[in-house]
Amino acid sequence: MWEYEKKLQYPVRVSGPDPAMAKTIITQYGGPDGELAASLRYLTQRFSMPINEAKGTLTDIGTEELAHMEIVGSLFWQLIQGATTEQMKKAGLDPHYVDHGCNPFYVDGTGNPWVAAYIQTKGDIIADLYEDMAAEQKARITYEHLIQLADDPGVRDVLKFLREREVVHFQRFGETLRIAQEWKDSKKAY
Repeated sequence: MWEYEKKLQYPVRVSGPDPAMAKTIITQYGGPDGELAASLRYLTQRFSMPINEAKGTLTDIGTEELAHMEIVGSLFWQLIQGATTEQMKKAGLDPHYVDHGCNPFYVDGTGNPWVAAYIQTKGDIIADLYEDMAAEQKARITYEHLIQLADDPGVRDVLKFLREREVVHFQRFGETLRIAQEWKDSKKAY
């Protein structure tokens, strides 16, 4: 089903350790509007999609979100590599370090663990696509907030790429919603 290339969808290069930025970026790994939630939402919703095109869109975007998790995880990892114990403590990452080392984990920026309640699937083509469009907009604004907090040009570059992908996903879901509405309108029940 997949062809895996041993490279990121977009390169990650940071100037040096910045545990405080890593702590905020982790929310896009395991937070409510992050890449894990998006991928699971779309890859679950695809099962009830009655239109193959909609099913394909959800599969495509859901698997791309997994690639974005890899980017965010790499960004987190690079931002804490070489950080001192004092820097980790000052950033509030000492509990994370104790439990997970330098690995990213499924938490938001305050350390709350990922929960399935972050995602929704109703099994209704229209409701689910509106849910997906809203999820992409929430992810986009989260990336915008992260860009505003970032000082490192390499970090900002990666975050801008990810933000733009959220815009593209929103547009694709909008196109899919139009197709779904036309499909629903064309169904005749007697």
